[in-house]
Amino acid sequence: MSSPRDSFLTVMGRKPIIEALHDDTLTFDKILLSESAHGPEIDTITGMAASRRVTVEMVSEMKVTAVARTNRHHQGVVADVVVPAMEHLNDFCEKRRRGKDYACSLLVLDQVHNPSNVGMILRSATAAGIDGVVVPHKGTAEIGSVAVKASAGVAFRSTILRAEDITEAIAILEQHRFTLFGLDGAGEPLFDAQLPERAAYIIGNESAGLSANARSACDGLLSIPLHNEVESLNAAVAASLVSYEISRQS
Repeated sequence: MSSPRDSFLTVMGRKPIIEALHDDTLTFDKILLSESAHGPEIDTITGMAASRRVTVEMVSEMKVTAVARTNRHHQGVVADVVVPAMEHLNDFCEKRRRGKDYACSLLVLDQVHNPSNVGMILRSATAAGIDGVVVPHKGTAEIGSVAVKASAGVAFRSTILRAEDITEAIAILEQHRFTLFGLDGAGEPLFDAQLPERAAYIIGNESAGLSANARSACDGLLSIPLHNEVESLNAAVAASLVSYEISRQS
């Protein structure tokens, strides 16, 4: 079930990769450089990569675009950065089935399309001590340069758990006996709820909220009290509040 790419973050763009190369705590698998990419920043990347003994492969522009999964923003260069804490959700759950590791709190991203929100959620969850954040490959913003920047680099240290999509994530969590909560305005007030020791909290889309699939799978819904006719909070803000309420009750 695991993917060989589950332990890498793909960083794209010249300046983000230069910034990552400056961080001696990061380990690179490789850098892919378009044969048509030239300029001072490219020279800097190749020079820094050589000094750190990072493999640089010259490839076609098409190959760089395929790895980046976009023809925008990559500027002819992408890099795979090793993230030891990133793994497939099922592998993570298998290791936390009993004993002292049974108590576990996760955030699950459901159709969160804004990469800045993804990055900020990773930062808040990591800071609050949440055990992991489930970021499905499909239907959720890619963890690329925008998300990494929004996390202020914390994404490289976050426990990121991968699944193919929200459907697979829910199935795995149900199989491993997690209580599933969805964040929704119609739910029980978050700060009044007694949160269980083993639970996953689903954060929905920025505008549409929870997907129908996620909503139907939830064991309960939680809401964040709002006043002064404010209708909703940004997904990253909501995730931050949930993360710290989990931490407070732990």
